[in-house]
Amino acid sequence: MGGEITTSFDALAAAALTHYDLSPDATATLVNVSENHTYRVDDPASGRRHALRIHRPGYHTAQEIASELDWIEALRASGTIDSVAALADREGRRVVTVAAAGVGPHNVVLFEWLDGAPPDPDGDPVPGFRTLGALTARMHRQARAWRPPDGFARFRWDYETSIGAAGHWGRWQDGLGLGVEERRILGRLDTTIERRLRAYGQSPARFGLAHCDLRLANLLVEGERVRVLDFDDCGFGWFMYDFAAAVSFIEDHPVVPALQAAWLEGYRSVAPLAAADEAELATFVLLRRLLLVAWIGSHHTFAPEAREFGAGFTEGTCVLAEQYLSDHV
Repeated sequence: MGGEITTSFDALAAAALTHYDLSPDATATLVNVSENHTYRVDDPASGRRHALRIHRPGYHTAQEIASELDWIEALRASGTIDSVAALADREGRRVVTVAAAGVGPHNVVLFEWLDGAPPDPDGDPVPGFRTLGALTARMHRQARAWRPPDGFARFRWDYETSIGAAGHWGRWQDGLGLGVEERRILGRLDTTIERRLRAYGQSPARFGLAHCDLRLANLLVEGERVRVLDFDDCGFGWFMYDFAAAVSFIEDHPVVPALQAAWLEGYRSVAPLAAADEAELATFVLLRRLLLVAWIGSHHTFAPEAREFGAGFTEGTCVLAEQYLSDHV
């Protein structure tokens, strides 16, 4: 089955290349599978390289993808951050719908290829989190002041669309390794998170357009240059959720308090941050963790990262939940 899926996406990638100003010898090589399939495109005639993203059907509409690109362009144009540019096809479209034999239509985007690499995962993450905090504050400041164009549409990441009944990644109750006791603990966590988020509120100072997946893995470093990548989950949510996204999958690591301190230091080097916002970071970390339980449950059949974490992630989430519930009511 896995080979058949890969072959289908290879066919889509080949079909997509015909829409762009590329030579007939251009090739596409799969480099990543997560929410979407990402290909490296090599064109021997020009010597240029590009990145092709094939979107999973049913997650984002073409309008939502175009809105993501609108925000990236605005962030780049304002000098807020450095990021990647989307390239238009021969008809001037940034979002192109393609199909191949036996494969239904998929939306694709071709990006410029950027050299560099994410920060070393085996290195000291503290300096990177200081950088993440500063970048996050810059993006929050731009988002609060920016007026999106007419028709701008992105997900909302509120309680209902995160871990509630309309969750974009499914229900945490359908996660892996959930028995009676796990459901009891995580049910208490869900109730507490909902209550605290409703008290925290969604004022414009706290809730707005954000990256929602700003992790070290989504930075590209080339010398002194740092670029922000992967806006696929950007949408309207709580700004402090961006810290929770930064510690995705490592929420229980002993280094997290140091990472939080570095992130806050970086953030406050750019913009003020109220004590009430800092005080709720733990709630957003557990919100994200519970959301990832849902993500693993709905993605483990096709996303390698989800498959690797499996049911053990739910067990670890229960440990974190009990710790959190002992301090938060």
